Amino acid sequence: QPMTPDYQALSRRLIGRDFKHPQLLQTAFTHRSFINENRQDAKQHNERLEFLGDAVLELVVTEHLYRNYQEPEGILTNWRAALVRTESLSAVSHHLGFSPYLRLSHGEQQGSQRAHEQILANTFEAVLGAIYLEGGYELAAKFVSDNILSTLPQILEDGSWIDAKTRLQEHLQSRDNQTPTYKVINESGPDHDKQFVVGVYVGGELLGEGRGYSKQAAQKEAAEGALQRLGVDTDQTGP
Repeated sequence: QPMTPDYQALSRRLIGRDFKHPQLLQTAFTHRSFINENRQDAKQHNERLEFLGDAVLELVVTEHLYRNYQEPEGILTNWRAALVRTESLSAVSHHLGFSPYLRLSHGEQQGSQRAHEQILANTFEAVLGAIYLEGGYELAAKFVSDNILSTLPQILEDGSWIDAKTRLQEHLQSRDNQTPTYKVINESGPDHDKQFVVGVYVGGELLGEGRGYSKQAAQKEAAEGALQRLGVDTDQTGP
């Protein structure tokens, strides 16, 4: 029988004191799949907390960017997207040691790396929702500031907030004044669930391929593949 993780010890690490309602923090780590296997001892999963935490995160990050930077709205939007994307949130959750506290079904425990990253990112938002209910906006904002906003200087320095298509174009233009072109190689599936395969070409040479449920998503993945192949830094995993 695995030991029950000590959520109050985690609470002291996250907010410097015990949760008044420890059940709330435990719920933040409870995945929907866990409920199905443990109906006796688990009643609530973390999706409502995640819904709340998502909004708190967006507001705290947006307020910080608005107050501290004079950039136009489009740039601030890109910075915010880089701070709150799945990779950034799951990296912070790894850093905070969240994995042992997750309550998952056996199936989810065996899931892919990508699925685990998504669960960790969602859990970060749920934990933030719990912290907001526990201590209000100020406590939640401090948690976001310590763990998310602290990564902003690095994101600005390495340029990972600039989307892959822009970075590829800038790289190719500075290297040999060429412009990439994107072509749909293949479309499959019914209209409501179409998948596109897109190639990015330079001077007739295929540099990268991507697939996605929209042409934009497929183009982005193709650009990321091209950047990797060209050896341009595409590490966007946060801290």
